Amino acid sequence: MASKKNGTLYIGITSNLLQRVEQHKSKSIEGFTKKYNVNMLVYYEYTTDPESAIQREKAIKKWNRKWKMKLIEKENPEWKDLSDNLLEY
Repeated sequence: MASKKNGTLYIGITSNLLQRVEQHKSKSIEGFTKKYNVNMLVYYEYTTDPESAIQREKAIKKWNRKWKMKLIEKENPEWKDLSDNLLEY
């Protein structure tokens, strides 16, 4: 999630991406994303394995900002909000 192109980034995992994105957009949960207006889904990965999701989240959180930006821009160079095109899994 991001606040805007090249803005504040947030990395997290969830078992329900649609619901979690809506929580960020509506600012219904106190915390980092509400404080910094992080409400655009600019990148996501899908897996059915919770353990691998946790490992991937931890790994990406350790990356420097430049690597995170490269990951986003590889799949979403215009930093479009991808949440409008999400399908339920």
